[in-house]
Amino acid sequence: MHIAVINFSGNTGKSTISDEVLAPRMPGAPVIRVESVNSGGRDVPTIRGDKFREIQEGVLTVTDSISDIGASNVEDYLEGLNSFAGSHEDLDFFVVPTVPDDKQMVDTIATISALASEIGVPRDKIRVVFNRVSQREAIEVQFAPIFNWHKKARLCEIDAGAAITENEIYSLLHGTKLSVVSVAEDQTDYRAMIPGADADERVRLARKVSLKRLAGAVKAEHDRVFSILIAR
Repeated sequence: MHIAVINFSGNTGKSTISDEVLAPRMPGAPVIRVESVNSGGRDVPTIRGDKFREIQEGVLTVTDSISDIGASNVEDYLEGLNSFAGSHEDLDFFVVPTVPDDKQMVDTIATISALASEIGVPRDKIRVVFNRVSQREAIEVQFAPIFNWHKKARLCEIDAGAAITENEIYSLLHGTKLSVVSVAEDQTDYRAMIPGADADERVRLARKVSLKRLAGAVKAEHDRVFSILIAR
């Protein structure tokens, strides 16, 4: 299975979805970072969007892949899809993450429109993920511009269940080598270790317990989102 995660806007959670939702559930699938070299200061291999032939060949030579398209490289990537006739057919799904901010929602609509109208991607291959969702308000209200547009345009698949709620776990794991899945699946019984520990160690172990519980709930959410995204 080959998936491209794309949006004209930055800060919609493309890399988080690639790394935390897709990659753990697609074992062995490389994450192809399509962005300017060293963008964001991450020590990971990247390839620019204007090197589309290389991106395409990277997808074709593996069984599964995840293409994380950086916002500054989306136009070049789309130009590549246009230049190489039929190349969009190599992708099973185009995942478009969005957040409840006006600019990002406008760019989300523009991204979907470009994929469908300019590239010719069928609607059933374009899937929306609602990110940074608040639990205090209905998702249809938070993302009203997208739901209202979709009722008329029908250029993509939208499921309110494909929602990732705001959660502090992402900031807690930022800068570490830990993932939501690795923390949730850690078999260490930190709670059982607390009684025999000194005061400082008890604090550290209690935080481990809290993080693991938090990760367990978020992993279940990611499982649900993934199952919705790949449903045919």
